[in-house]
Amino acid sequence: MKIATKIALSLALLCSLSFGGEQFSMSDADRAMYAEMLENNPADLMVANGERLLADLGGSEALAKYLGMSEDTLPEYIAGFPRYMEKFKMVVGLDQVLQGMMHDAGKKPYKLKSPEMFDMLAFTKSLANDVKINIDVNANKHMKDAYALGQKTFDTKRGGRGLSCLSCHAPAVIGLILRTQPLPDLAVQNSGGTWPAYRMTKSSLTTLQHRFQGCMDNALLKVIPLGSPEMVALEVYVTEKSKGQAIAIPGLKR
Repeated sequence: MKIATKIALSLALLCSLSFGGEQFSMSDADRAMYAEMLENNPADLMVANGERLLADLGGSEALAKYLGMSEDTLPEYIAGFPRYMEKFKMVVGLDQVLQGMMHDAGKKPYKLKSPEMFDMLAFTKSLANDVKINIDVNANKHMKDAYALGQKTFDTKRGGRGLSCLSCHAPAVIGLILRTQPLPDLAVQNSGGTWPAYRMTKSSLTTLQHRFQGCMDNALLKVIPLGSPEMVALEVYVTEKSKGQAIAIPGLKR
């Protein structure tokens, strides 16, 4: 629910908050639900739907061919997204690759914000489950520029409240409490390897970029469009923080 009390706090106010105690932690009921969902993630059904949607395009074999890979090397390649692709002349997310694949197959591409794309992206990324993230932000000028833009987007304060991603994820504020939850370390949380994820509070599957949009909306910032250079760059920057950690899709988030 979008009300003022749910807007992200300023850094000054965040610093006045104490570290989380029991009163801010999950309830016993929430813990039990989380534990159950770890074993039976509702998003597994959505991933299965994504498998069906990709099968309509020829499945992983067709995807590998589209990317110029073999099926054996496909998981390692997927673990390097977002990446620069000469086919698109820009740094792209894996969902944009799926859009291109649909277009080239003569099908109308799903919108990046559609449930169908979320499902298909989740399945496609799950092909790399247990593979360590290997994004290379120094691979070429395009990736270097994307990383720099992502860091700038992450750090730059915007809107009337002067907030940025860094306001809630700087080392100095990690662990402080916002909206009854500790502010997370994105690297420790393996944000690059655990989205798309099922959000318990939303009862839906969502992507990392869409989660970024939710944060921006809550903080009353102008929302950056999915798939835009700034949003892809932000995904590059955050994914690099998870480099070396294993992909585990679908994730499970509160």
